[in-house]
Amino acid sequence: MQRRLFEGDKVLWVLLALLALFSFFPIFSASSNLSYVIGSGTPWQYLLKHTFILITGFLLILSVHKIPFYYFKGISILLLPIVILMLIYTISQGNMIDGVNASRWIKIPLIGIGFQTSSLASLILMIYIAYYLDKVKELNNNFKKSLFPLWTPIFLIFILVFPTNLSTALIVLFSVFLILIYGCYPAKYLLNIFLTGFFLFTTFIFLALQYPDKAPDRLGTWINRVENYINPSLSKDGNYQIERAKIAIASGGITGLGVGKSVMKNFLPQSSSDFIYAIIVEEYGLIGGIMVILIYLLILFRITVILHHASSAYGKLLIIGAGLPIIIQAFINIGVALNIFPVTGQTLPLLSSGGSAAWVTCIAFGIILSVSEERFNQGRIKKDKPVSNPLLIISEEE
Repeated sequence: MQRRLFEGDKVLWVLLALLALFSFFPIFSASSNLSYVIGSGTPWQYLLKHTFILITGFLLILSVHKIPFYYFKGISILLLPIVILMLIYTISQGNMIDGVNASRWIKIPLIGIGFQTSSLASLILMIYIAYYLDKVKELNNNFKKSLFPLWTPIFLIFILVFPTNLSTALIVLFSVFLILIYGCYPAKYLLNIFLTGFFLFTTFIFLALQYPDKAPDRLGTWINRVENYINPSLSKDGNYQIERAKIAIASGGITGLGVGKSVMKNFLPQSSSDFIYAIIVEEYGLIGGIMVILIYLLILFRITVILHHASSAYGKLLIIGAGLPIIIQAFINIGVALNIFPVTGQTLPLLSSGGSAAWVTCIAFGIILSVSEERFNQGRIKKDKPVSNPLLIISEEE
């Protein structure tokens, strides 16, 4: 039977296309800040870069969603040690990209795009956890048995991401607990791990404050962001971006100032990435802001529908592991612009300018679409076939 180009959940495809197409307008508008105020490139150059990222991103979705979802069991085992090594290499560089602490990026040669290894590592970790939970679902799982195969990679990735990207590390940890709860990991172990982790985290913060010269470089940034969020009067400079974002949102009114007519894009240093939502509301008003939120809610709804119709336990776990972090990230970004959360540095999936984060998001949606693909529910392939070594499944024929 001839396969179609776009398979899987059609509504999800449409929602992703809407986000991608709409993103060109705020990106082109907001990038003028980088062009004319900072003096870096032109809006057309940034638009061309964004076009390249989205085209390659959708090619990734097309490629990944053609892969039978159960192949990701073996793929995650192969890639997990690789992404851990990539994180170690990345954090050891201590590079600067465009004047920013870039110890979380690897510069991709030729195309000049920074690759954020923590994004890929987070996705691979969630896929691996889905595989592990599916593997032990019928066994008497306990903490001792899961210490090495489950908690060791979780701990390693968290520790490697945490020093340079606290918000991503916390999103990963929160997503891990959600998928473990759904996967029926014993609650008493989760509670003990949470309490132990909370104790270690508070101890780390206390020691870092006592010995600041030994603390990570970004510790001061984390503390300042939280302090400025709790008490904005402490520092006007510390709330510079938040105040401009609030002005942008207030200026938009109901219908907005119009396409490309944002004023605050010239005063927001991260107007095309971290604070793209503020620019959207300024130009498209409350109506545009609500429409963006509605699209993300519809994506969450479609993920829930796909989860409900998935016929295998692994498929359900895979959807949660790949989909929930994207939705969490989206609403954290929106919450930061609305001053609900402290500044985190999280981008708005498929709307913000960027590179590797958008590609990883596209891979995640490709995995979700792979699970939703109708042929997995029509008996044309074998589902959840028990294998002692999941790496063998990669070469399995239909």
